[in-house]
Amino acid sequence: MTVDPRHARAWLDAHVNLETGVGVPARGGVGKRLLAVERERPLMELLGSPQLEEPVVHVTGTNGKTSVARMTSTLLQAAGLSVGTYTSPHLARVNERIVRNGEPIGDDELDELLATVAAVEELLPDAPSYFEILTAAALRWFGDVAVDVAVVEVGLGGTGDATNVVRGDVAVVTNVSLDHVEYIGPTLEDIAAEKAGIVEPGAALVLGETDPTLVPYFLRREPGSVAVRDVDFGVRANRLAVGGRLLDLYTPSSNYDDVFLGLHGAHQADNAALALTAAESFLGRALDADLVADAFRAVETPGRLEVVGHQPLVLLDGVKNVAGAHALRVALAEEFADSPRTLVVGLMREKAPHEMLDALGAIDAARIICCRPDSPRGHDPVVVADAAYDLGVDRERVEVVADVRAAVRLAVDSTSPEWQIVITGSLYVVSPARAVLVH
Repeated sequence: MTVDPRHARAWLDAHVNLETGVGVPARGGVGKRLLAVERERPLMELLGSPQLEEPVVHVTGTNGKTSVARMTSTLLQAAGLSVGTYTSPHLARVNERIVRNGEPIGDDELDELLATVAAVEELLPDAPSYFEILTAAALRWFGDVAVDVAVVEVGLGGTGDATNVVRGDVAVVTNVSLDHVEYIGPTLEDIAAEKAGIVEPGAALVLGETDPTLVPYFLRREPGSVAVRDVDFGVRANRLAVGGRLLDLYTPSSNYDDVFLGLHGAHQADNAALALTAAESFLGRALDADLVADAFRAVETPGRLEVVGHQPLVLLDGVKNVAGAHALRVALAEEFADSPRTLVVGLMREKAPHEMLDALGAIDAARIICCRPDSPRGHDPVVVADAAYDLGVDRERVEVVADVRAAVRLAVDSTSPEWQIVITGSLYVVSPARAVLVH
């Protein structure tokens, strides 16, 4: 199929997008998400197998993947390498997913790449999905611009993910907890086995999961080296600082003390230790302490405990599961003043609203505004409000405003300057909210 680059985004959007639940395949069905890698392999072959042209740091895990990928990329770039980074989903523009040296791919370049993928689509045995097309475009671009290393975040799981066409020189596993059970499996063991599929025999493994019943799933992949959190690397000290955290980190190669990380949330310390160990594993050496300090001071993770307003304080945090909601609640208690809070929340249908609201501490919120994420998979906000009532939240403290943008404007216009506004739940809430608040 010949697609004019000017129409490439419309062509992309017409494909099945399992993140949003919209789109239709160009032909046939796309089957189960875990067969994505089988559709990706012939696509990459038709594009010349560019995923084999550069070394890869491959990142999976239930929570923290994007933060670890961004931190690792920042460290490797600071070490003098040209670094390609592929993450998902995006907040504002799809270009954000495909980055070189901190700069998203340009519109013209992305449109040309999408047109290139469209040109070979009819030769494929099965229609690719939205994510698979973008994965192919990213890996092709990284080959075209000859990056020194690509840091690639898994979309879902590991073994069957489209990104598993790469051969990771370093495999990073942030953690394993229950999420996406409808695709990966109902148990932690199922999830661990799926995520372990990115570990290439002989590759370096940086393992953030320490559950002794799960670690063997990764070791049986026969990595060439293994670094395990709290054994070979980790956090010795994690202190609150103005605008972030002050950390003492250790890796198999060195100790890094009094490192300022310009991100909120105690959990980001574990992500920093993972990223630092991943960068060392790739480079095969310790990093200069000043380089590490500069990199961690500069790293950004939009939409993750991001402060976007003051008086009232406004925070954005996309939390995709109960563990992420707990981490947000801990961060709010530790790092931000104890003042009345307006909670703007929207959840996806596969998330249990009672569990998510309980983890977020909804019972303590002065006010809750329930909205619908910008996705057909979004929960009815009335269902979320009913869950709040079931948890014991007074009805006069709960409002339903279906549209995210209207919910955000209501929160900002009617919240006292001394209060806080926390906008959370799905990234399909955080993304449109950020568009309203960040100019």
